[in-house]
Amino acid sequence: MIAIVDYGVGNLRSAQKGLERAAAEEGLALEVRVTPTAADIERARAVVLPGVGAFAHCMGSLAEAGLNEVVVDAAASGRPFFGICVGMQILFDESEEFGRVAGLGVLPGRVVKFRSKSVKIPHMGWNGLRMRTPSPMLAGIDEGTYYYFVHSFYAEPTEPELLAATATYGDEEFAAAVGRDNVFATQFHPEKSQEAGIRLLRNFVRKVGAP
Repeated sequence: MIAIVDYGVGNLRSAQKGLERAAAEEGLALEVRVTPTAADIERARAVVLPGVGAFAHCMGSLAEAGLNEVVVDAAASGRPFFGICVGMQILFDESEEFGRVAGLGVLPGRVVKFRSKSVKIPHMGWNGLRMRTPSPMLAGIDEGTYYYFVHSFYAEPTEPELLAATATYGDEEFAAAVGRDNVFATQFHPEKSQEAGIRLLRNFVRKVGAP
């Protein structure tokens, strides 16, 4: 079972449908369950952490649901773990949005606002990826493949090797995907990125279904 963490934020149904389609295309009999229940997350074969909106709101909602430690433990468990959009951002140490707000501290770094004055904020639209550190999650995905973004802030990892891919908005290059060991996360929305998004989700479910 793949558990999508339901803490009141995120494109839960879209993520569920995308993962179900990816599993079907890979011929894998994987249940994809949207759940607010710690026991489901603890016993799941893989965990997906979505998120939309403000960093502080997502952290507050996760704490209110009593799922902070469960999510951190899932990321440390060695099971496939996938963060999406603000679900990627809150994996880092802190954000500068609305002042300093602490994150989950799974990955080292902070979340910052776009600095460029020449572009509209939020960044909404399609941008191509520049591949950085190789990741099995990006296997079969070509340099320059376009994904869909909606965000005003982005993560700045303190360890460059965490960068799996970057994208550019205006004159600013930013983290589009990060990864370390079993943890992978994207600033973009694979569930809204059409066939390119399904290719990435197929890579994820393939990891989940591996013996």
